[in-house]
Amino acid sequence: MNPLSSRAFWLLCAVFVCGGCVERRFVITTEPPGAIVYNEAGNPIGGAPTDKPFTYYGKYRFTLVKDGAETMVVEENVKAPWYQWIGLDFVSENLIPWTFRDIRRFHYQLQPKQLVPPQAVLQEAQNLRGRGQTIGIPLADPGASPSGPLMLPIP
Repeated sequence: MNPLSSRAFWLLCAVFVCGGCVERRFVITTEPPGAIVYNEAGNPIGGAPTDKPFTYYGKYRFTLVKDGAETMVVEENVKAPWYQWIGLDFVSENLIPWTFRDIRRFHYQLQPKQLVPPQAVLQEAQNLRGRGQTIGIPLADPGASPSGPLMLPIP
């Protein structure tokens, strides 16, 4: 084995051992700070400012909840950077010997909670009751009899 091919062999081994990596992370901040951030499954991520690693590109939904502020549901479409396109992703994650960091920062402005006066709630309830009364009597369940549920004789 000649020295050049030996060096190339060890260089190739070093590249595979020290393979690349892609670190993906969300950083979520709110104004005012301190909102609890929930993921699409309803699990809390943490209080803003918070961060969370992610694996896949695509749509993500977050729910932001804070006392005194309107609850906010946001959806972010996270697009892949050029080094994560199909074909290049194998090279960037396995062959390049340094780490790519893909940090996505999202900042949300929360609106103060709007207090609804009790008279407005009562008026809306009366409107809904009146609308329900104009619908009429609901149709009877075809399986029910006027005296109660349908009873079948036991053989």
